[in-house]
Amino acid sequence: MADIIEKPAVIDPPPNLRDYDAMFGTFKWQDAYDRIEWFEDGTLNAAASAVDRHAESSRKNKVAMYWEGESAEKYTFLELSSLSNRFANVLTDIGIERRDRVFIFLPRVPELYVSFLGILKTGAIAGTMFSAFGPEGLYDRLHDSGARYLITNSKLLERVQGIRDDLPDLERVILVDGTDHSGTANAADASDAANAANAADVAENDVIYSEAIASASRKFDVARMSPDDPAFMLYTSGTTGKPKGVVHRHLAIAQQHATTEWVLDLHEEDIYWCTADPGWVTGISYGMLGPWSCGSSIVVHDGRFDPNIWYSMIERYQVSVWYSAPTAFRMLMRAEGAHRGHDLASLRHICSVGEPLNSEIVYWGIRTFGLPIHDNFWQTETGGILIANYPSVPIKPGWMGKPIPGIKAAIVDEAGKEVSRGVEGNLALLPNFPSMMLTIWKNPAKYEEYFMGGWYLTGDRALQHEDGYFLFIGRADDVINTSGERVGPFEVESALIAHPAIVEAGVIGKPDPLRGEIIKAFVVLSDGYEPSEELEAEVRRFVKTRLAGHAYPREFEFVETLPKTRSGKIVRRMLRAQELGLPIGDVSTLE
Repeated sequence: MADIIEKPAVIDPPPNLRDYDAMFGTFKWQDAYDRIEWFEDGTLNAAASAVDRHAESSRKNKVAMYWEGESAEKYTFLELSSLSNRFANVLTDIGIERRDRVFIFLPRVPELYVSFLGILKTGAIAGTMFSAFGPEGLYDRLHDSGARYLITNSKLLERVQGIRDDLPDLERVILVDGTDHSGTANAADASDAANAANAADVAENDVIYSEAIASASRKFDVARMSPDDPAFMLYTSGTTGKPKGVVHRHLAIAQQHATTEWVLDLHEEDIYWCTADPGWVTGISYGMLGPWSCGSSIVVHDGRFDPNIWYSMIERYQVSVWYSAPTAFRMLMRAEGAHRGHDLASLRHICSVGEPLNSEIVYWGIRTFGLPIHDNFWQTETGGILIANYPSVPIKPGWMGKPIPGIKAAIVDEAGKEVSRGVEGNLALLPNFPSMMLTIWKNPAKYEEYFMGGWYLTGDRALQHEDGYFLFIGRADDVINTSGERVGPFEVESALIAHPAIVEAGVIGKPDPLRGEIIKAFVVLSDGYEPSEELEAEVRRFVKTRLAGHAYPREFEFVETLPKTRSGKIVRRMLRAQELGLPIGDVSTLE
């Protein structure tokens, strides 16, 4: 009985939250379009809607961004608007035109956020790249996109120099060094920038950011864009193949704004921390555009993961809404007790994204913060949240939640026909929402592969319960077929990490002459536990009580770490390759 009380199957929402249930059946996307900023001629610009409209209102002196890195700084909406106008002028002065690609390769410094907004204001297409990428990942993205300009710093430029001669479209580098982030340059800044430029061996026509932005005007005539004009692009390779350029339009901000309110429950007075890097779609959609469009203040931390530092950030900035990833929460779970000594009472809502959220993490959130962690589902290709345990509905731990207003989701068979509730199939969506990708860059055939019978196919296996909640089974190529039964790795991994000795698990199907495949589990132990036959036997008994007989792992392997993409997703294909002695490949370029 105690276990049932501690881990209820359904968690009721707290009182006094916004209730969006009434929207189902009546919501039209026009309602969301009315919440963003339009020019009088029916055009828009996502950067202007996110930031400039607040800079021209009573919120102009409100802090838009609290930034913490080597120092701590803050920027108002007016300052962000002015700085991004300056940078837009820099770009247009050196020849950038609409639809040109301008890529950003920076750590989470203020110039990243300023330059992203500035690129959008010119009508060019912004591309962001995670600062841990190596030369191969950079080449794939810069070459395929035909990027004309690259914004980086002298340290990261070293990774570009070896491939620069193989990038015929790359005309200039804008070097971010020696600046105080404010858009002004003094003699010391200029000297630092010059020294950095010399050390980096930049080309003659490259641009020093601090010098250029200091002399640029604060006024800029923002490009007026059609709703379907491209705004930004991200490269995603999933777990196979070369990265593909997913292009999103300016209108996507309508869904990003709406879901920031509906799912993140973000209010104008909130202090909000999204831990995702802008090199990934979450860091753009919900690290910049959505929360700024809602007039909220964001927190940005440019530094390594450390539980004490993270909890200090929440305490210092009085973060009220926190959006992170299952990998980060599992790492915090492993650092048991690290939250003690920190005042985290400001937190009122926590959400997770990036991969399915194991139910054990939801219960850990209740034990640790007095708050459940709300899962939600979307993809780089969809640009915005689609299915969620949003605040005003009960949470079903381990379930993805329900579709947001305006989204039609279904489970379909291999012919694209809807199946009955409770039957596993392919998760599909009607692609009629504003944040749906515009195209795959220079690859229309790949774009068409996503669609069948009027549905957008996510590539995920799932089922829908009678109550409307969706349950994630696994990526289509990760589902295990053992003794004629299909088993989703997420289900098995969730059962494993419910054991206190296990903090992370990766599950694969291993070829077997009798069963076709058997389930093998790779597990990372929590602090204080050591591998042993006794522990393995205990875990086996524990898992057998929680899974069907065909679904428990027949093999275990204790490992120090699991292979992950740069954004923290477990790469099961690498576990399979390792198990079968096949080439593993380079995980550094994976999303």
